[in-house]
Formats: sequence, C-alpha cells, structure tokens
Amino acid sequence: MSKIAQEFGIHEALKKLGIQTINNGTSTGLNNFASGGELSSYSPVDGALIGKVRSTSKKDYETVMDVATNAFKIWRTKPAPQRGEIVRQFGDKLRELKEPLGILVSYEMGKSYQEGLGEVQEMIDICDFALGLSRQLHGLTMHSERPGHRMYEQYHPLGVVGIISAFNFPVAVWAWNTALAWISGDVCVWKPSEKTPLCGLACQNIVATVLKENNLPEGISCLINGDYKVGEFMTHDKRVPLVSATGSIRMGKTVAQAVAARLGKSLLELGGNNAIIVTPDADIKMTVIGAVFGAVGTAGQRCTSTRRLIVHDSIYEKVKEAIVTAYNQLRIGNPLDQKNHVGPLIDTDAVSMYQRALKKVVEEGGKLIVEGGVLQGKGYESGCYVKPAIAEANNTYEMVQQETFAPILYLLKYSGDLENAIALQNGVVQGLSSAIMTNNLREAERFLSAQGSDCGIANVNIGTSGAEIGGAFGGEKETGGGRESGSDAWKIYMRRQTNTINYTTELPLAQGIKFDL
Repeated sequence: MSKIAQEFGIHEALKKLGIQTINNGTSTGLNNFASGGELSSYSPVDGALIGKVRSTSKKDYETVMDVATNAFKIWRTKPAPQRGEIVRQFGDKLRELKEPLGILVSYEMGKSYQEGLGEVQEMIDICDFALGLSRQLHGLTMHSERPGHRMYEQYHPLGVVGIISAFNFPVAVWAWNTALAWISGDVCVWKPSEKTPLCGLACQNIVATVLKENNLPEGISCLINGDYKVGEFMTHDKRVPLVSATGSIRMGKTVAQAVAARLGKSLLELGGNNAIIVTPDADIKMTVIGAVFGAVGTAGQRCTSTRRLIVHDSIYEKVKEAIVTAYNQLRIGNPLDQKNHVGPLIDTDAVSMYQRALKKVVEEGGKLIVEGGVLQGKGYESGCYVKPAIAEANNTYEMVQQETFAPILYLLKYSGDLENAIALQNGVVQGLSSAIMTNNLREAERFLSAQGSDCGIANVNIGTSGAEIGGAFGGEKETGGGRESGSDAWKIYMRRQTNTINYTTELPLAQGIKFDL
C-alpha cells in the first residue's frame, strides 16, 4: 500500500464500495462473467498499482448479452414510474457512498477530490432528474382526417443500450446514459475506459445491490472491461440498437461507421476545442476565474476544457497580464490534497502528447508566455504531473486546430467587431462548448444568435467548462451531434411509434381512397 493510499484511506474506500483488496492490489471477478487477461489500474497520483480486473473475452461477452437481453424482457414490462423508483434507490446509495466513490474517482483518474465528489453529485442529480422524468415520458395526440379515428404517438424501450465511456469522467457520463436508459425501459452494457476500470466496478457493485434488494435481474446493468476491441463487440452487434460513445473524434468516427453499417443508432460525445471570447466590455476578474478553471481544471482533461482565449486587442495586454499572474499562483500536486489546484495527467502517454504539442506550437511560430514542463522529484514520482502552459498563437496553427487533452491554453488576439471573434471561435472542426465574456447585451445576444456560436453549448459570462444536468449536453460538427443528460435527451433511448385506432364499424381509407369489396 502506498503512502498516499494509506494517508487518504484508499483501501477503506474500496472496501466500502465492495471491492475486495488483497495485499497492495485489488483482485476481483467481473460481474461473474469475465475470463480474459488481467487489466491493471495504476494511479496517476503516485504511480501505485490500485488493482486488477479481468478483461472480457468474446465468449464472456456473449454470456453478458444473453443475460442482458433476457433481463430486458422483464425490465420493459415494469411501468416507467416503477423503473424510476429503482433509479431513486440507486441515487440514495450514491448519497451514502459519495465520499468513498469520490476518493476512488480522484485517485484512479487524477482529478481533484472536490471534482471527484462533484462527479458523484452529477450522478445523484441525474438520478433525481430521471426519477421525475419517469412520470413524463409523454407522446402526442393528434386529429385524424378519417371520422371515428384517433391518432397518437408513444415511445417504447429500444432494448440493450451499449455505453462506451472515457477516463476523464469515469462515472458521471455512464450515469447520464444509464439513468435515462433505465427509466426508458432499456438495459445497459457498459465498457468503461481501460484506464479507470475500478470506478466501473464500484458502480456496478452499487447497482447490483439495488437490483438484488428489489429481486430484479442483474442483467439490467452489465459491465465489460478491456480495450477498444471489447468495445467493437458492441459496435458490430445488431442486438445493441444504440451505442453511446464518449471519446476522441477518431474513436467516434470508427464507432459511427460500424454502427451505421448495420443501421443502428449512435450517440456521440467527442472532442472539444472550446473558446472564450473576451470583448472590451468584459469583466476581467470574471474572465480570469472562468478561463483559469476552464483551462487547468481536471488538468485540462475535460471535453469542455478551455483551449483558446480570444481577446480583443484593446484589452489584450491587460487580460494577458491577469491570466499569467493567476497561473503563477497555481499549486500542482496530489489531487486528494485540497490545497492543490491541479493534479496529474492520466498517464505518461498523455504527458508525451502534452510535450509534443508544446514543441509543435513553438515550431509553428507560437510563443510560450507561461512555460510548461514535466515536474519531477518528491510528490511527482508517477511522472504524470505537468505545468499548465500558455502560448500566444494563431488560430490557423495545426496544434491550435487540434484538441490536446492537457492544460495548454492558446491566447489569440482579435480586432474590429465581434464578428471577427466569432469567426475565429467557429473556425475549428469541433463544436462542443463556447463562451463570451461581455456586459454588452447586444454582444451577448449576437453571440447566442443563429449567426453566432456554432457550438452545442454557448454561455455568457461563465466559462466553457461544466454543464448542468437539466440541459441537454453535446456538440455539433465533429463533436458528433449527440445529446445526453437533460431536456428531451431521453428520446434517443426509446423508439417512437405512431398509433391509429378506428373505433367505428367501417374502414374508411386515408386520402378518401375507395376500395370496396
């Protein structure tokens, strides 16, 4: 057991989450179905082995699918409010286990403990949202052109929903999908990131307890572990009508092609290259807070992280000085220590990607105004800690056009009116989150208009990072077009059906067609 694991009660947290600990590691089966090779989880916080799980073989997957499809036959017959009650109980279990699950999220993924707790709170919030929604899965009624007929629309469950989630939100994004899928009458098969398998196992243990207490089949929630090849089991499987995938644009295109080839449905939440526009009417203090948290929160590993800061030339130097001053105050270290602002990247591969990006942007002509670098020495033994960096750059640079999952902020300058800034913001292939800092009502409304931001999320006087449960979350262009969480996002987890009822003794045909026999 590592010193940090002892100090912050990692193994006590694992035990509370139902994960058996043996010596310094963790040994467990996988929903009683796994027989593949071992998958090890190392913490980016200190480089220590947290534990091991079994990956899912093709044979295991077939067993899981049999269990899931059989469970669906039972689950879909339950009235939606009863399904909502199960989601409510799951939310209550999360309330009880919020602290240990938050600790595990922080230690296995590397985000701050407060962010780990916040992620679990998102799970609780979506359960509350889904509970209310379970009594509001409404359709429409409409008038028929034929006398004595009634028409209406209703929604039915799809079946097995496949979920592929990323390491940066190892539990919340799964819950966004699962809570809505469950109240819709679907069952779920989840492949968490191979970088955070224990978070997935912890969630599965919590769900399994709820299902057992209610004498419901375990196949309502299934877990499969492994690399992209395990994800391919679902993307090519006609028994999975919907695959919800969160990850890179490259991964999303692969998933979309595989699912489309069998005419399935895909819900894609892919990369973001998010910008904040800072106009001459901006509140500088608010701008600094929003930009700094957006750029360095979760060590820049959010799909909504702020990548570009687009500042009007009249206030550029003032904003630049304020941002640099704020960066000089950042504390980098163990994310479980609440005195620190920035934790590690997920692994050393991510560190290498960060280093390549900084080198490339300088080669393209960029200027580092806050130097980056890899931290070494006491407290940084995992090799995953890097310094948040800022580079003055041009929007056309190759690296600025890409999403680098690391704390790198590109400072861009615009002149003239707001249209020039909007053109810069929209001038990337991604379209997830965007923001404008201004006290000018006309600028704010212009930004939110059809001629403004082309992103799925557009904010005024808050940053790009984060979202509320009540709103639909997702983006346009190469971000994939998917929507999760709030609003009417539930509809993608169901199939729409139009019904016509004839309550007469005659059979009139549509459009007045005569066909007498």
